[in-house]
Amino acid sequence: MTTVDTNASAPDGPDDSARNSLVIGLLLVSAFTVILNETIMSVALPRLMSDLGVTASAAQWLTTAFLLTMAVVIPITGFLLQRFHTRPVFLAAMGFFSLGTLICALAPGLPMLIGGRVVQAVGTAMMMPLLMTTVMTLVPPAKRGQTMGNISIVISVAPAIGPTISGIILNYLHWRWMFWIVLPIGLAALLLGALKLVNVTEPRRPKLDLLSVPLSAIGFGGLVYGLSSIGESLAPTHEALVPLWVPLVVGGVVLALFIWRQIVLAPQDRALLDLRTFKIRVFSVSVAMMCLAMMALFGMIILLPLYMQNVLGLSALSSGLLLLPGGLVMGLMAPIVGRLFDRIGARKLVIPGAVLVSGALWTMQSYGMDTPILVVLGGHVVLSIGLALLFTPLFTSSLGSLPPKLYSYGSAVLGTAQQVSGAAGIALFVSIMTIRTGNALASGVDALPATAEGLHAGFLAAAIISLGLIVAGFFVRRPPDMGGPPAHHGGH
Repeated sequence: MTTVDTNASAPDGPDDSARNSLVIGLLLVSAFTVILNETIMSVALPRLMSDLGVTASAAQWLTTAFLLTMAVVIPITGFLLQRFHTRPVFLAAMGFFSLGTLICALAPGLPMLIGGRVVQAVGTAMMMPLLMTTVMTLVPPAKRGQTMGNISIVISVAPAIGPTISGIILNYLHWRWMFWIVLPIGLAALLLGALKLVNVTEPRRPKLDLLSVPLSAIGFGGLVYGLSSIGESLAPTHEALVPLWVPLVVGGVVLALFIWRQIVLAPQDRALLDLRTFKIRVFSVSVAMMCLAMMALFGMIILLPLYMQNVLGLSALSSGLLLLPGGLVMGLMAPIVGRLFDRIGARKLVIPGAVLVSGALWTMQSYGMDTPILVVLGGHVVLSIGLALLFTPLFTSSLGSLPPKLYSYGSAVLGTAQQVSGAAGIALFVSIMTIRTGNALASGVDALPATAEGLHAGFLAAAIISLGLIVAGFFVRRPPDMGGPPAHHGGH
């Protein structure tokens, strides 16, 4: 049997349960591998800046380009999941990822390295909506919190331990080994999927709106490129190809056109990204909080290693190991938070989580040249606990509030929002850091205190943004169980 039309509310037989477990398990392991590569470069940035002779603003494109590509490709994946079976989408995802990893391992310089990261990101972008849509299709509502806890391990812990893994590799090996070590894992997942994965969804025949694809790419790309260029534009040797405001304005206008076109096409079932998901308040609030949380997560994944290496003088290995406890805490908490969500709902988890995230970021903005390492470690662990309390409830509430026909679009919207906000967070915080550092150097401050001032400004921006998390937390609800009584809607 190669095609199964599975309904989430239908009871599974023994064979179906075993098949579902195999499918979800393979997707989780594969997704963990590809998501790990979102942040594996962060600790390596100082080494790459030195080896390749590039600035921080240029090197951060290794992560920003990855996130931005995901933001462009994920909306198309929503269409692909409607149009094709599970198995070919999985094989394409792991194929792109493995090819991109090989390109990175062989890259002679920064342009080809960024190109390889873009190819990797195409595969990663296809994997995440595939994982979330499959879980929403196969797992009954009462068990979704626990299963989404496992997804939270993938989406939050893999990026969190990426810097640790890269730090260990960089201490003993050349930076290319970050890719040579991952490549066989990607190829093994590709082979296992080809041999074992079965189809668990029934495709439809939606029409692809070709105009929406470039509108999406130019809109999201212009905004993130504009943000990323702010810091670099202030460097003394910088020669801008276009004025700074051009990509920001063009990106904003084209994104508005993209949104308008999706709204017009949605009633005809022709939208690339069906934005009717935002008519459901639980979904809208959860996505807004997820964006703020991802900005905080990815901003810190970039800023903390720069602070530990460039201000405190730690090695790449030490920086990576200091970030490991937070990543492990997030991983250990995710299944527990998922079970708690199934029992007590979202709000009692996300409000404390938001307070912890904000408190940790406000502490980080006080870090200086003589901050004890234990304080840095403690701040990251508290941040990780707060994020663990946020991710699982937000994933489950957002997608669980949607009718089944919108699962693939909801997964794509959520994934797109995550990646754009992550890329914007990195671009914004690095830009603020670069501006503040440049101003301090221009006023005669020595390099080390100037770098510390720049990082302080980046942490402060993240702390201010985090206040929005606390406000939004009071508006989160657990969605009603599919087919359950409406009374549950606002009860948690």
